[in-house]
Amino acid sequence: MRQGLWGDAAKISGIECVGMVEEDPSGNYAKGQKVAAIMGGMGRTRSGSYAEMTCVPDSNIFPLETTLGWESMAAIPESYATAWSCLHENMLVKPGQSIFIRGGTSALGQAAINIASHIPDVEVMASTRSAENSSLLTSLGCSDVLIEDSNLSSHLLGKQPDGVHAVMDIVGNSTLLDSLKMVRKNGYVCNAGFLGGAEPFSFNPLQDMPSSVHLNFFASFMLGTENFPLSQIPMQQFMENAENGIYKCNPVRVFDFTDIAAAHSLMESNQARGKIVIKW
Repeated sequence: MRQGLWGDAAKISGIECVGMVEEDPSGNYAKGQKVAAIMGGMGRTRSGSYAEMTCVPDSNIFPLETTLGWESMAAIPESYATAWSCLHENMLVKPGQSIFIRGGTSALGQAAINIASHIPDVEVMASTRSAENSSLLTSLGCSDVLIEDSNLSSHLLGKQPDGVHAVMDIVGNSTLLDSLKMVRKNGYVCNAGFLGGAEPFSFNPLQDMPSSVHLNFFASFMLGTENFPLSQIPMQQFMENAENGIYKCNPVRVFDFTDIAAAHSLMESNQARGKIVIKW
């Protein structure tokens, strides 16, 4: 968004935040209520969360009760809302299934692993670009971790000959065709990110689309709209799971706002291995 690659961009960036309500003209929230806010045009069509005060639609607010510190709270909302939506809305994950998270080391990937590994009897596998990250993903609940390459499907099918029930592909266009080869008949592939770049690629359904495999896409910018209400997302439960240590979701780095350039540099280096939080 800072580089102008996302189209709409407001002068003040930032698509999520946590804090306390200062004023709510509708009367739905009392002053001092702890909340998380995501999307709703923040950072795109209205001033975003890189600010002391942020004004958001009430459709994009989660009221919360939690003892978590602000920095820990801030590491959860957008990533976990997106991961939950991908797993339950797009991939239709059910107990007893096997799923693969492509790009597991990312903040979104870690959120998906945390959530999915606590669905009864779901086997969670993931990929990472570096073997050094394998222990991190295993600690989050992965039964197996594969090292990313352009032909990852052949390695996965060597371990799961029938394929998995669903793939959440956060790497994007550079891996999507290979991800389609990973799932079994009636399985799902959800494109949920573009960590590997968003350059267009050639796609011929006749050659590239396996029969009876479902391909879909989830954009978190839809959260809070009529078809994707926040009320269906159990954000309060996410906070409680974090409080109780069920989810391992603390931020990997916390920066003061005056150091935001350093935060962006870390994010662009792809070395963060988790969520970066900025505090005022």
